[in-house]
Amino acid sequence: MADGRFAPSPTGTLHLGNLRTALLAWLFARSAGGRFLLRFEDLDQGAVRDAHYASQRRDLAALGLDWDAEVRQSADRRPYAVAVDRLVAEGRTYPCYCSRREVLEAASAPHGAMPEGAYPGTCRDLTAGERAAREASGRRPALRLRAGAARVRVHDRLHGEVVGVVDDLVLRRADGTPAYNLAVVVDDARQGIDEVVRGDDLLPSTPRQSYLAAVLGLAAPGYAHVPLVLGLDGARLAQRHGAVTLADRAARGESAADVLGLLATSFGLAAAGEAVDPRILLDRFDPHRLPRDPWVMEAGA
Repeated sequence: MADGRFAPSPTGTLHLGNLRTALLAWLFARSAGGRFLLRFEDLDQGAVRDAHYASQRRDLAALGLDWDAEVRQSADRRPYAVAVDRLVAEGRTYPCYCSRREVLEAASAPHGAMPEGAYPGTCRDLTAGERAAREASGRRPALRLRAGAARVRVHDRLHGEVVGVVDDLVLRRADGTPAYNLAVVVDDARQGIDEVVRGDDLLPSTPRQSYLAAVLGLAAPGYAHVPLVLGLDGARLAQRHGAVTLADRAARGESAADVLGLLATSFGLAAAGEAVDPRILLDRFDPHRLPRDPWVMEAGA
């Protein structure tokens, strides 16, 4: 048994790439006899829109997907605070006063063994006086984890062994919001998620999350990072690519069942134009036979 989840942010309408990942996450969990959780990742309340909770729920149900529980991150922030307080007490954190621009500039500069885009620890060893000067200037610090460029290996069901060097990731943003990497680690552990199925654009974050789970004394889940859906321009699918939502497809005369068939065809579980439902796909599902390459959605597909 392997419990899984789909964790959208209610900041927009789900597109076919999101729905394809949701379908695969559902198939992974249900094929293993596990529970399936719908988790709204809504800590960034400035970007969240109330209408999208309902629209995302409605689109998933229209494809025939079900879930055993629904949770919202914003409903209880205490577990994130507890995790941060523990890391602070253990001396594993430091305040970071860098602006977004400064972070990007620092990450783009060469800095030894750290991977491209990593934060090099600009604020890690500031003196008390240097911190006081920054705070006196009005800068509010984020909180970072002292990762020490830890080298972490994780196993992904589709990609095999993945090795990453962990930089000093943000735990809490300057505005007090728990950062994504912290929240997802805490949530997956407390919600009993055994396997995380998500787009492979998030694969580089996995060593970070595995490392953070370890320092918090939490069990890390298994992982399966599935190929993305791309537009003809080679970019990740987005609204600019045209008819990419269920509403868009309905306007072209396509039903949710038609879209389900299209998605199933994209990873080899249905023939073109075949009528299917999630239970049929569940009978056919074999994670070892999933394609490893992105699905390029052609115009008019």
